[in-house]
Amino acid sequence: MGSLQLKSIRKAYGTHDVLKGIDLEVKDGEFVIFVGPSGCGKSTLLRSIAGLEDVTSGTVLINGQDVTVTPPAKRGIAMVFQSYALYPHLTVKDNMGLGLKQAGTPKDEIEARVDKASGMLSLGPYLARRPSELSGGQRQRVAIGRAIVREPALFLFDEPLSNLDAALRVQTRLEIARLHRSLKATMIYVTHDQVEAMTLADRIVVLNAGAIEQVGTPMELYNRPANVFVGSFIGSPQMNMIPGDRLGDREAKTIGVRPEHITLSREQGTWASKVVHVEHLGADTIIYLESDQTGLLTARLFGEHQYEPDEIVYATPDAGHMHRFDANDQAIRP
Repeated sequence: MGSLQLKSIRKAYGTHDVLKGIDLEVKDGEFVIFVGPSGCGKSTLLRSIAGLEDVTSGTVLINGQDVTVTPPAKRGIAMVFQSYALYPHLTVKDNMGLGLKQAGTPKDEIEARVDKASGMLSLGPYLARRPSELSGGQRQRVAIGRAIVREPALFLFDEPLSNLDAALRVQTRLEIARLHRSLKATMIYVTHDQVEAMTLADRIVVLNAGAIEQVGTPMELYNRPANVFVGSFIGSPQMNMIPGDRLGDREAKTIGVRPEHITLSREQGTWASKVVHVEHLGADTIIYLESDQTGLLTARLFGEHQYEPDEIVYATPDAGHMHRFDANDQAIRP
């Protein structure tokens, strides 16, 4: 389908750098997801790939061809936005085929492509309906179908599920995963939702303040964060960060331990702690603790556990899952 190379991509508005020299390579058929806090530049980077933003400097290559100054319509990309951007007066079928019609594609080819895409997305029964007659999930599937019929080199998704309710997000996420496996297409996807990133991506790109902090598979980022920012950003509840000097470690400025790697006992353990708050989630119990030695801690226990606020317990970290970070917040590798 398509490969992507970004070389030293910089985007500035006046003296404000939004993208600070991005280098990235996406292989043919990969599913890559951009994550990061609001304002980190992830949507600007996606729009720069699409040609909807002019880059200040750097090079964008799609399938090895320099498209840095190529108009969006000629880049071989298809974009799915947060808003469905469907024409209300057109049927589902006409919405899906409109781009092909405008490009002068023969009618029988449009029919074949729309039929194939609607079959993949279970939209066949709705082809004669208009957007107002569809649910939010169905409208987003139409928007995805409109992208599929173009047979692009790259699919670009800009937070496509954020307008859907929780159940529809799960359903549509599964459909996108199935679609990627079926099409074997190259997909680049922006989201603020960690679950989407961890479950869909071949690789995740973590952005912060216009720069890439780390690129890796979901489990690489989870198990081996490159720095304090990635360790804190990936994972929910987020990783506990404890000053190294509080634990007697003179080499590590910060020691990180994930909530699920802390066990609790009423009898004995490493850190005497007071229970501050308990969240019963059914499958998990999240317990917030206050310890003189570590400060505020979060523990995540599998299943249902009964602890009460102000109760004294002992928290013990799994020594094999503790992360150490230096004075520059970079991971200290063993």
